[in-house]
Amino acid sequence: MRRPHPAVVVLAVLLPILLVAGIWIGGHPEDLPGFARPVFVADNDTRVVNEALARIHRDYYRPVSERQLANASLGGAVASLHDRFSHYLTPAEAKSFAKPSSFSGIGVEVAPDPLGLRVVQVFNSSPAARAGLKDEEVIVAVNGRRLAGLSETAASDLVKGPPGTNVTLGVRRRTKGGRSSTRTVTITRATISEPVVASATVSVHGVKLGIVTLAEFVAEAHTEVRQAVEHELHAEHVRGLLLDLRGNPGGLVEEARLIASIFLPRGATVVSMRGRVQPSQTLRAEGGDIPASIPMVVLVDRNTASAAEILTGALQDHHRATVVGTHTFGKGVFQEEQPLSNGGALDITVGEYFTPNGRNLGGGGVRQGAGITPEVAVPGATVDADRGLEVALRTLAAKAAR
Repeated sequence: MRRPHPAVVVLAVLLPILLVAGIWIGGHPEDLPGFARPVFVADNDTRVVNEALARIHRDYYRPVSERQLANASLGGAVASLHDRFSHYLTPAEAKSFAKPSSFSGIGVEVAPDPLGLRVVQVFNSSPAARAGLKDEEVIVAVNGRRLAGLSETAASDLVKGPPGTNVTLGVRRRTKGGRSSTRTVTITRATISEPVVASATVSVHGVKLGIVTLAEFVAEAHTEVRQAVEHELHAEHVRGLLLDLRGNPGGLVEEARLIASIFLPRGATVVSMRGRVQPSQTLRAEGGDIPASIPMVVLVDRNTASAAEILTGALQDHHRATVVGTHTFGKGVFQEEQPLSNGGALDITVGEYFTPNGRNLGGGGVRQGAGITPEVAVPGATVDADRGLEVALRTLAAKAAR
């Protein structure tokens, strides 16, 4: 057999040693002689940061983990941008951020009432819906315990519980004659995914109108909006549509484009996006599913932001809808979530967006933007203001009656 060349043997011995040395040097640059540091650490600024973190980890009077220091330094770097829309997500935060919003309960939205909890909304296909709970009913007892005098949080906690367990509710409803009746209903709790779309039908001055409320621009929100709109038009035969975006913080820009496509003709500009590294692009509607003859109103408030402003701006610029409410939030920038090797992520501003007429609604991420100015102003119209809804419905009824 041929004996290996001496150089090969030396190389085989040195490689593991060099690898270990390289790893050690990468984590301890401050222990290298001054003349050697530039050779092994190329960037002086990076070297200083690593040196400082290593010394804090080694010398601080109480133990601080390297992971904690890394998370803090990344968070501080993003905070130095003074951009309230840019964030560093730790691995735990990134994992939690990716989970869909859900809870265990019966599937209702409630508000405080002197007697207990007033049902504001019953979620579709929820245990509460299957049990026949209705809006405006009041939950007055849970498993025989009266709720009067309890806080909303304490009362709600009694209703919630592990999936598969039963809860017995005392439910009171006021009848047409002004009297009230109480019934008992037993409901099996389940894991509930909060719906992002709700719809209702109302009549204003004899004109039948549909209300579609969108809470957030999450994945597949456009499918729920389309279904709600088609239900109002074809099943309820409404003569006008109110899109309620109050309190909507935005979300996925692609969902804004797809929802705009329900109302705008094919090829209509929805939004233009520009960034320093991101290529400029214009997003266009796929094609209107709803006839342009159906009048529309969009209801907004100061908490309508981001993708909700994109949709509102597109409908306003194309004269497809009348905007009612207050100035919107004014967020004219968009973010991109960029995964990091530690399991965390950077959620940072990478560009600005512009409405079809070229308006940028934000302040560059560092200040409050102008937002969208409604055609019909409602001073003080906030998320829960009945006044805003009343004005929006009256405006829509007038358009539908023409």
